[in-house]
Amino acid sequence: MEYVFTPAAEKLKPSAIREILKLSSAPNIIPFSAGNPSPEAFPVETVNGIIQKIMQKNPIGALQYSVTEGYVPLRESVKKYMREKYSVGNDSDDVIITCGAQQVMSLCSTALAGAGDTILCENPSFVGSLNALKLTGANLVGIDMEADGMNIEALENAIKNNKNVKLLYIIPNFQNPTGITTSLEKRKKIYELAKKYKFMILEDNPYGDLYFDQAPPAAIKSMDTDGIVIYAGSFSKVLAPGLRVGWCVAPKTIIAKITAIKQTQDVHATILSQMIANEFLTACDFEGHLEFLRKLYREKAALCIEKMNEHLAPEIEFQAPSGGLFAWCKLPKEIDMSEFCTLSVKEYGVAVVPGSAFDVKEQPNGHFRINYSTPTNEQIIKGMALLEELKNKMLNK
Repeated sequence: MEYVFTPAAEKLKPSAIREILKLSSAPNIIPFSAGNPSPEAFPVETVNGIIQKIMQKNPIGALQYSVTEGYVPLRESVKKYMREKYSVGNDSDDVIITCGAQQVMSLCSTALAGAGDTILCENPSFVGSLNALKLTGANLVGIDMEADGMNIEALENAIKNNKNVKLLYIIPNFQNPTGITTSLEKRKKIYELAKKYKFMILEDNPYGDLYFDQAPPAAIKSMDTDGIVIYAGSFSKVLAPGLRVGWCVAPKTIIAKITAIKQTQDVHATILSQMIANEFLTACDFEGHLEFLRKLYREKAALCIEKMNEHLAPEIEFQAPSGGLFAWCKLPKEIDMSEFCTLSVKEYGVAVVPGSAFDVKEQPNGHFRINYSTPTNEQIIKGMALLEELKNKMLNK
């Protein structure tokens, strides 16, 4: 039988990162390609104690069906946390718990855009979100990045030159893959453009708590007096990605619609995971855990940049990150990006992600992404030395 897919599904390709992860799963591969938290980051004993407590006190509640919007205590805890810490959410907003922040992108883009509409996003951007946005069938338009966020002039030109702009997707803090943080000035301008041209902003913030020294600027959602910003948060990078617990803060009308859509997908996020997240957020030292993660990743990033300066510079350019999990590297023009990334994993045992995976049009852009949270310190040291060998070979040094 010949299978016929929808036009949007036909264009969709497997995530390049997930494909590379298949190669990097071998024990001898150095995994600079993943975006996984460090194995040292997981509060295993604390989570184990929480699970035991839940299964003793409320096992049926943890194992039974529940409401689509999410475990009520967790929803209330997230509302309180977001308002008190980030000034996000007001009486016009509501919260839904999702299967990771990735599902927020899928639900919101499905609800707000379709064929004939336009979605704007940073270019480059996170491939998982790009695929979710593309699956709507909407026209996806990328806005090139500057050192402090999207090029605002290019953004406004894209708004004017594309039909039916419905949504702007942005990762404002320690962006994946570039590590860029959008300045407060640009956040304000982006919000004003959304207000002026009447489209929604989808603000994705999985990395904002993982700053090294200085917290990032105020969330765009904290400026939202017009009900035009949707905020996506996640426990994946600050607790455990395997729990698959994220959340969305948005106007109540938006939450009601994506709740109905979510009911067609999975009924609700795993209740046991939600209970664990709520207990960790409210009854454990969550802020102390965040401080531990900042110290852990600050030290791993410093080691990574030290070795990149030793082995990759000056031919390969990069900026030292100020938070998050990634470094964005620019190859010299003499080195082909695709060949470099292929040889890196196949011949040198070092997995990195080609920049084309994050490009809206999937075009080669002369970059690759490094992740420093997943590999051990020993792997970082060895991996950078191996990348230097590859660099010198391709430059005929």
